[in-house]
Amino acid sequence: MKDKLTLITKFILDSMFYSGILVILTLPLSIKFYGRYSSHFADNYIPLLLLLFSSGVLALLIIYELRKIFRTVINDDCFIPENVISLRRMGTYSLIIALITAGRLFLYITPSVLIVILVFVIAGLFSKVLSQVFDKAVTYKLENDYTI
Repeated sequence: MKDKLTLITKFILDSMFYSGILVILTLPLSIKFYGRYSSHFADNYIPLLLLLFSSGVLALLIIYELRKIFRTVINDDCFIPENVISLRRMGTYSLIIALITAGRLFLYITPSVLIVILVFVIAGLFSKVLSQVFDKAVTYKLENDYTI
């Protein structure tokens, strides 16, 4: 049996992926509903819909890449070129989310928006660096496999 932490994490990623799809699909209704209580959301319906939709799709793509990487962890074969590509993509998606979220600053500024930008910049940079580490590990693994 696989490690419990691995299985719990896989369940969480799968849940996040499918609930994220649901959130994105219901976004137009959610923003309209919240617009009843916040004039800011009502007044900026289209820009918020575009910003949140595009950020949501990119977040789903990050989770999709994480799920692909996690399958390799479960199969005990992590150091493969596909994971390097996934990490690079995750870094790019994170940095784009940070840029999109920065666009929200023109609509409204809150401490949470600034924190989200910082978190995604750090996640993007971390993913890019980690992809380089994985790339070296894949190279060493392949060289070692050829030696045997």
